[in-house]
Amino acid sequence: CICSNGINYEFIGGDTMLNISGLNEGIVLDHIQAGKSLDIYYHLGLDRLDCQVAIIKNARSSKMGKKDIIKIEGGNVLETLDLEILGYIDHNITVNIIHENKIVEKQRLKLPRKITNVIQCKNPRCITSIEQELPNVFYLSDEKAETYRCMYCDEKHE
Repeated sequence: CICSNGINYEFIGGDTMLNISGLNEGIVLDHIQAGKSLDIYYHLGLDRLDCQVAIIKNARSSKMGKKDIIKIEGGNVLETLDLEILGYIDHNITVNIIHENKIVEKQRLKLPRKITNVIQCKNPRCITSIEQELPNVFYLSDEKAETYRCMYCDEKHE
């Protein structure tokens, strides 16, 4: 079944397998938690890029039950994306690099050690509340609990 977004789905043994026949150059973000694709779309700034983007919501997945997928067309699109933000939003996402209609590389994401201007400190006494031009910088304080803290005041982000 070739869908209108250019992604070809093959049905093998009752499971759906993703085939990237409609994408010559670009990336596919796979294994996105169902319902998170639009957050990722805006956080990555895909709305500001001049390229084709296809979002598949609630695709069936044997591992996840349901998942979202984002297909981004373009040979240099990976250079413009901030994978640190992607790792913060959902570090279980797989980044598939497509070249000449084939997956040439799969990247697994990790929680970034530091994130800048992705989240804001909620502490009213933090310097970032007073000095608006300061970047909001958070560091990973506990990898197992996936906890980030403000670099300036050490406030835990909830």
